[in-house]
Formats: sequence, C-alpha cells, structure tokens
Amino acid sequence: MAATRPENVSAEELPRIIQPVILGADYSAYAYVRAFWEAYRVRPIVVGRDDIKAVSKSRFCDYRVMPGIDHEDHLMEVLGQLGTELCEAGRLAFLVGCGDFYARIISREKDTLEQWFYTPYIAFELLDYITQKENFYKVCDECGIAYPMTRLFDCADPSVQMDDTGFRYPLVAKPSNSAAYHYAEMPDKRKVFYVESRDELLRIFDNFQKSNYDHDLILQEFIPGGDDQLHAVYAYANRHSDPVFLIDGHVALEDHYPEAIGNAVAIVPEHNEGVLEPAARFMKHVGYTGMGCFDAKYDQRDGTYRFLEMNTRPGRSSWLVLLSGINYAKLMVEDVVLGVDPELVTPRDDWAYLAVPQAVIRRYVPESPLKDRLMAAYGNGQASFPMGWREDSLAQRFWADVNYQHQVQKFRRYFHVPEDKNDPSPEASAADGAK
Repeated sequence: MAATRPENVSAEELPRIIQPVILGADYSAYAYVRAFWEAYRVRPIVVGRDDIKAVSKSRFCDYRVMPGIDHEDHLMEVLGQLGTELCEAGRLAFLVGCGDFYARIISREKDTLEQWFYTPYIAFELLDYITQKENFYKVCDECGIAYPMTRLFDCADPSVQMDDTGFRYPLVAKPSNSAAYHYAEMPDKRKVFYVESRDELLRIFDNFQKSNYDHDLILQEFIPGGDDQLHAVYAYANRHSDPVFLIDGHVALEDHYPEAIGNAVAIVPEHNEGVLEPAARFMKHVGYTGMGCFDAKYDQRDGTYRFLEMNTRPGRSSWLVLLSGINYAKLMVEDVVLGVDPELVTPRDDWAYLAVPQAVIRRYVPESPLKDRLMAAYGNGQASFPMGWREDSLAQRFWADVNYQHQVQKFRRYFHVPEDKNDPSPEASAADGAK
C-alpha cells in the first residue's frame, strides 16, 4: 500500500515536517521559495522543465530539472513518485504550481494527488468554469462588472467565419482557454495578439483554426490607453468567500516580449474601490476560496474599470503580496492544513514592484505622477526586484542580475516608441501596444 500524507498536524510540528513542492520556475516560483523559507525555514523542492538559473542556483530551494513535466501523464507520474517518497519519509508535502497549466492539473487531479499532498486549489468544476474567459464574462454580467466588448469564435469549427462588425481597430485577440493553448502548435504564437487590421486578424484566426487548439478565440475591443491604465488585483478569500486581503496593484508597464505580453514589470500599490469592490463581489458570487488575481483596465471614456480575466492562483507578480507584508504561503498552509480560518489582513503600501532597471522606466513610461513615484522608488529604497534577494547565493544573485539587466535589451527590441515618447494619448498607446 502506498504511503499516505500525515494528518492531524499541529502548528508546532509544521516547521519540522512540511515539504513544499513547487511546479514551475518563474518569478512566482521564487516568491514561493522566499515565502516558505521565511515562514518555516524550509527549502522547497522546485520542479522545472528547464534549468532556470535565477531559481536553480538559489541556496533556499532544492531545484530538480525534469524534462517533460509539461505533459500531463509524465507530470502525474513524477508527482506520484515524489509524493510517495515524501510520505514514506514522514514529510507533509504541500503542492503548488506556477501557471494556469499546473493549477488546472492539480485541481482536476486533486482526489488522486491528495493521497500524498495538501493542495490549496478550488474544486475543478469552479476553476474550469471561471478560467474559461467566456464564462468569466458571463459571471461579470451576473455581477454587474464591466468588461470590454467581446465576441467569441470556435477554432475547432472550420466553417466559422471571422466577423469583426462593430469593432474598431486596433483590437485584442486571445485564446479563451490558456491551459489548452499551452499545447497549441502554431506560427507566431503569443499570449495576446494586438491586431491592427482585418487582414492581420484573418491571418491570426487562420493560424488558430489550422492548429491543434480546439477552444474559442476571443476578439475584444482595445480599451484606449497604455499599460499605465492597467490594474492587478490580488486577493485571498476565506471559506465563506469573504476577502482576507485585497491588494490593488497599479501597473505602470508590462513586458512586451511576444510570449510574455501581459506580465507586469512595474507596479505600485493603490487603494481603489473601483477595482477592489468588484473583485470581492465576483469571488462572493461564485463561492471562491483561496488566492487568486484579477486583471482590469481603466476606461477613460466612461470612468469604469473593465475586468479582463481572473487567475485561480498567485500570479507571476505575487512577490508584491509579500512586499505588502502578507506571507501568503503561510496563510495557505494554515488554512488548508490546520483548518485555521484566516483573519482580515491590512496590506502595507510602502513598496514598488520593479522587474526592470531604471532606464526602462525612464524611457517607456509616459510622464505622470505614477512615473515620478516609480523613479523615486529607486532612490528611497522601495524598489524591489522579485528575484533580488541579498541573502541568496552569489550564483543566484549573478543570474538574477543577468535577468534584470537583459530587460533593457528586450524593451529596445520589442517596445515601439512613438516620435514623442512621452505622448500619453490613446492613439500613441494603442500604437505602442500593437507592435
């Protein structure tokens, strides 16, 4: 009989027996590493498909390269073996994933995985529903939450014709199911497509229809304004679906590398009920528990915040939650393992999440009080790079710095600057985002 996970664990036992396991190796993985170390002085096992040196060289984790874990069958085999080993050693295995792909598998296979692991994920039926963007927008309708004008097209049906009637270019096109899109094989694959013409849209849709992606393509209006109109809302809901914390991160700049579009690289805290209250309303309406994050964009045409999507996990920028004074890994463990109902937490607001050097902010963020705040953060000690940890090894800090400095070259290549680089107009911003 296979070993099973420990039960009836006390808070005093946790630092001695807990063994976090992290799937994936992005910024959020490193944030998890720091969170678990600070909470329990334990080195998580990080399982990565590739050797991401800014994480693998950390002295605070046990990094294991396992090619093929982006295929579900192999991943489940790896987790079964690892889970059994940890349980036989008397360890309390706590499994988390970085990215929609891992979150979806852990949730769907929760009954199997929880033979060995504790998992902080909602039931798959709910996760599957709200992470498919067409359903997300249905819930927004039910809750009275604004979102961009949207139309869906079935990529699995070759008879479906693209209809852009009523839209004005530029437009946004994106897959409705990011987990299924993980497996898609197609030319010019991107997380999000900024579309400048009907010819370009037809080409993109044709690529989707010819690929192995068999879900919907979402066509959306482009909300005027640049990256600095975006907000990332991080939240944790208790078992009654009431918020334990809500953090409004005002985004100043996103990554413009084609496969990383949508990843924020500069964020500061705000307290804006225009995004916080709808996020709480959404979670209460669907019965959401645990940690999640929302993306929204301010629409200067009518003063609304239009919600774009929800991630049912800590996002890539989850380091900002730790900067807010909240150790969300400890919160998860106490909630899931100990059954402690989390109490309301007030986030700090004395931080700036900055994954790029000052030169990038100076050149690519339009002149505004938001930019002034970011520039000041580099001098007053508030600026924090999500992979920059002075306590870590020399090798990790070297590779983290390589990652950090490389951002300058990336933005030079992929971010189009209008003739007036400080022009904050919607037209200039739309042109930037479409490149």
